[in-house]
Amino acid sequence: MASAPERAAGASDDAQRGPAHDVPFYTIGQVATLLDVPQAQLRRLDDLEVVQPERSTGNQRRYTQDEIDRLREVIELTDEGVTLPGIRKVLELRRRVDELEQQLADRDRAED
Repeated sequence: MASAPERAAGASDDAQRGPAHDVPFYTIGQVATLLDVPQAQLRRLDDLEVVQPERSTGNQRRYTQDEIDRLREVIELTDEGVTLPGIRKVLELRRRVDELEQQLADRDRAED
């Protein structure tokens, strides 16, 4: 029988096996509950083009796991006193670093 930590790790693994990270699946209510923030805060971040989820055919916001991760980061930066323009810049720089790391990894694989 698995120990409590092993069961907890397994439960976490199961949660991560949900929808793919880039599938717009979660509603604004689910995300607000998950992140413990008001729905109005998520709408504001969408309106200010900080994190913009896709819309369903019924025009409802649908968040991907990647967007939820980005929202966690935005909330953390906001709590640390970073302004929204600063947050946009941080997100853009991190996106660019990710692109460059991918390019390097692709180049390294091509050289092997």
